[in-house]
This record gives sequence, C-alpha cells and structure tokens, in this order.
Amino acid sequence: MAIIEYDTRAAAAFVAGRHPQDEGLRAWRERIAHHLRPDARTRILDLGAGTGHWMSAFRRWYRLIPLGLDPSPAMRAAATERIEEGDAAHIPLPDGSVDAVWLSTVVHHIPDLRAAAAEIRRVLRPGGLVLIRSVFAGRPDGVSLFRYFPEAAAVLDARFPSAAEVAGSFGTSGFVALALEPVPQLTAPTMAAVLGSFDRAAHTPLVLIDDDAYARGLARLKAADQAAPVIDALDLLVLRARHENLRARHENLRAGLENLRAPR
Repeated sequence: MAIIEYDTRAAAAFVAGRHPQDEGLRAWRERIAHHLRPDARTRILDLGAGTGHWMSAFRRWYRLIPLGLDPSPAMRAAATERIEEGDAAHIPLPDGSVDAVWLSTVVHHIPDLRAAAAEIRRVLRPGGLVLIRSVFAGRPDGVSLFRYFPEAAAVLDARFPSAAEVAGSFGTSGFVALALEPVPQLTAPTMAAVLGSFDRAAHTPLVLIDDDAYARGLARLKAADQAAPVIDALDLLVLRARHENLRARHENLRAGLENLRAPR
C-alpha cells in the first residue's frame, strides 16, 4: 500500500506540475548516462512509472525502448507511454531480463523494501544497476518546497526512508551502494509557473500535513519572487547487483580467513 493513493486528480496534477522539461533535466541526463552507459540495446525498467514522463525522456535521450510498471489505474490511464500493471513486490518479468531499474520519487511508497529489493534483484541481470531518484529522510535542503512548507520536512523524516535505510535493505539481496549524489534540476523557469499549475495532490508530503500548515505554506509561495527560477536538487542513489560468482568468492575468502584465525 502506497503512503497515498493516486487518483485521477493526482494523475492530472503530475502531468501539469511535476514534469520538468528536458532543458531543466540536463544534469539528470548526464548523471544517468555516467552510471548506466545506456545505448539502444539497454533494457531499463521504470518501476512506479506514473504517467510515463521518465520513460519518454529515456526514449529521447538514449534511443532505447523502456519498460514501465505502475500499480495506479489513474496514472496508467493518463500516461503517454505504454505502462503495465505491477509494483515492486510483483514485477511481471522473467529472471535476469533487465539491465537497470529506475525508481523516481517512489521508494517512499514501498512498504517492504527488503521484499522489493529481492524482487528487483530477480529481474536484474548480474551486475545490473538500480537508480533511485528521491528525497530521503534527513536530506531536505536541496528541495525548495520544504522552505515554504517546513512542516512537510517533518513528514519527510517521519514517513520517508533514509538513503542508509534503502541501501541497507537492498544490501540484504546482494546490492552494493555505488553513489549517493544530489543532482540539480530546473524544476520551473519561474515561481509564477509553479503556482500556475500547483496542486497539493501532486506532492505526498503536502497531502500529509494539516490544512492550516498547507495554507501558510501556500501564502509563502505566493509572497515569493514570482520571476525567480525554481532550482531543486534531488538525490540519486545508485546500487549494483553483485555477480553471484564474486559473492561466492567473497564468502569463501571470508570463511578462509576465519579458519586461519581459529586456534590450532
């Protein structure tokens, strides 16, 4: 069960206000390419694909054919890409069938991260990557939303996982963390553009604060410089699935070292 359920209003709000243009995502394009080295043959699964925004971006940027899954009928209905039903606990793909899994602002909706990690590990080829774009607990500073809605930062710490918690959960299925880095983006060219399409339903932390806190935050948004660009930085957490043979060699080496330490 997700933290919130995405209905038709939320899907429309995502389309209207949560999809930065390619120019604003230049750094994301570069960092994903740096870690993944994608080409037309790369099979990438967008898990929690929503309305397909990132799938479309991958298709344009890397000339590949992405796969997409989302549990929300409303999100799938609003999508511009073909997205199948599925979630992190039930991925309808064969073992070892994808090179990478992308999760954008979705990891906080996953109720059992260890089970999700095991299922993702099943569909990844050995050595495949998981790329998680998120705001993690304890790391709100890069996102302007929290400056206007400080109560939402408390929601972040209470309801969202930390990067360490995510990495630890994935570690139980043989993943190793390669990088955790903030990636800047131009969320909107002006604050006025944000307000023109702003909808509480598109932002999980805002849904979870009370109405008075939301009203105060909205007043702060309206009082801000409406001509200023909105620049945010979300985190990119990159994990790699260890090769099974390397994992076995590591276990054998550790066992050998323990035998050497044992008293004779």
